[in-house]
Amino acid sequence: MELDKLEYFKNVLNDELKTLLGEAGKTVTVMTSDASSFPDPTDRATQESDRSFELRIRDRERRLINKIKDALDRIEAGDFGICEDCGEEIGEARLKVRPVTTQCINCKMEAEEKERRI
Repeated sequence: MELDKLEYFKNVLNDELKTLLGEAGKTVTVMTSDASSFPDPTDRATQESDRSFELRIRDRERRLINKIKDALDRIEAGDFGICEDCGEEIGEARLKVRPVTTQCINCKMEAEEKERRI
């Protein structure tokens, strides 16, 4: 892959990483500072439900952060944009949509088809 395209993807990944880490920091701050205790059980249940939902979102984002870090490592190692299954180049359009991907579209479709059969 050309150097300018690698730099583009590196910037996209770093921007996304900064955004996700910022959101995670906000969540920690809000959850630790929000010591409100609702006397009404319904309000308390709503707050717990909201917290649970927020934590599920942050868990998904944590996994995405790990994928972003792996993609940045692949850029540094020179493996970015190469399918881990077949070794072919991953299409630029696919990388623009999902820069953390490790599979070309054909290998991904094949893997999803295998999952459906199981």
